[in-house]
Amino acid sequence: MPVQSRKAAWAAAGIFSVGAVAGLAAPTLLHTASNAPLTASVPATVPSAVKGAIPLTTAPNYRAIVAQNSPAVVGIQTAGEMKVSSPQGPFGMNPFGGGGDDERNNPLFRFFRGMPQQPNAVPMRAQGSGFIISADGLILSNAHVVDGAREVTVKLSDHREFKAKVLGSDKASDIAVLKIDAKNLPVVRIGNSDALNVGDYVLAIGEPFGLEETATAGIVSAKARSLPGDGYVPFIQTDAAVNPGNSGGPLFDASGAVVGINSQIYSNSGGYQGVSFAIPINVAQQVADQIVKTGKVTHGRLGVAVQSVDQSLAESFKLDAPAGALVSKVEPDSAADKAGVKPGDVILAYNGERVNDAGQLSMRVNNTPPGEKATLRVWREGKETTLTAHIASASSDDSGEAAASNAADEPKLGLALRPLTADERRESGLSGGLVVEDVQGRAAQAGIQPGDVVLGVDGKAVTSLDQLREAARNHRKSLALLIQRGDDRLFVPLALG
Repeated sequence: MPVQSRKAAWAAAGIFSVGAVAGLAAPTLLHTASNAPLTASVPATVPSAVKGAIPLTTAPNYRAIVAQNSPAVVGIQTAGEMKVSSPQGPFGMNPFGGGGDDERNNPLFRFFRGMPQQPNAVPMRAQGSGFIISADGLILSNAHVVDGAREVTVKLSDHREFKAKVLGSDKASDIAVLKIDAKNLPVVRIGNSDALNVGDYVLAIGEPFGLEETATAGIVSAKARSLPGDGYVPFIQTDAAVNPGNSGGPLFDASGAVVGINSQIYSNSGGYQGVSFAIPINVAQQVADQIVKTGKVTHGRLGVAVQSVDQSLAESFKLDAPAGALVSKVEPDSAADKAGVKPGDVILAYNGERVNDAGQLSMRVNNTPPGEKATLRVWREGKETTLTAHIASASSDDSGEAAASNAADEPKLGLALRPLTADERRESGLSGGLVVEDVQGRAAQAGIQPGDVVLGVDGKAVTSLDQLREAARNHRKSLALLIQRGDDRLFVPLALG
């Protein structure tokens, strides 16, 4: 479901309500079938090394890819309940004390008084896609497609329907494994996502808007993309049209092998706008294998908060180029702490592989099995040094602080916060609070927005980040945040990891 950022929405490509869809024109695939070399003249200014004509190649046989694989692509429908909490909660009318005539006459509190104090459950239905990886009924899809589902139904291309069991799901990688009771099912062929290159042909099959067996084609636009809130996954970026309902469906290469699982889109409207993202099948298989064998997933954890190095930081740290992951915080007693990593270190390489940015480090740490050794090449005080870390284990819901783009961000909450300035307190009439500068993950799902001001937690006023962190550490399941939004105040229940 869409998650709104400052500039655009990162939307999971699953749909939660299905209505009539009209005016959808079938896309037209244009390609040249000629194998003749390019004959266009090359400007004289072009260096001789690049003057050679690039021969045209024949486009993939999309018709054959669809015919071979669409029987193994399934539709997934889920039913469940969504908890909706009232703003009041169990903390009384005014969490900061007071009461009396001011409280009784305040229309906001009168409104709260009329709201139920316990969470209400509302019916929820969702829809997505998946694909069969074994003839006895194993299916891969996205974790967000089946998240919170009480009942999961899988519909095959021959219109048979089966109740599915969710063997396990991993929110960090957004992978879920389902099982249906069936035999001799058609299966897809698994490819190698590491062999993909930018410009390669790809084809997606799924059920956008509930439209069965829809195929869309494009090319690989970029590799190893790191998206907000998804630091573990090196996404494949494509321009193949992916829309709500495509979530969990396969992405095929030109040979007809699955190389990715369609997962997210970049959109201001909630629909396709030319950029979509798929989870590499190599990553998905590692996760799926763990789920099938153990029913759960473990990720590597280093225990650092890092940020990418820009030109200014590179100059400040006397680096030759703006690359690496700058350590802003080291968690006590973590793998990084035991290895001797310090705030201010720049991690340049991980297990011999260059680290270009914070997201790349996070992905590599995540894919390291807990207990293994990792070699870190670190830039410290103008010199390179090598450290060895024994990677720890993180739960599937734990960001693990393997990477974070903002040191002020609280990983459990998904919030980047700062205290109100003196001018802001004077203009707003508030005595204190924390301004939300950025939001992702659970906080975004709870409806918190940039610009909101956090006034209290569980009935107690908060004026500093330390107070909020302490409150989060003392809770295992959820917090009730009192939010000021414009002229309104409301409690927002926020689930913790």
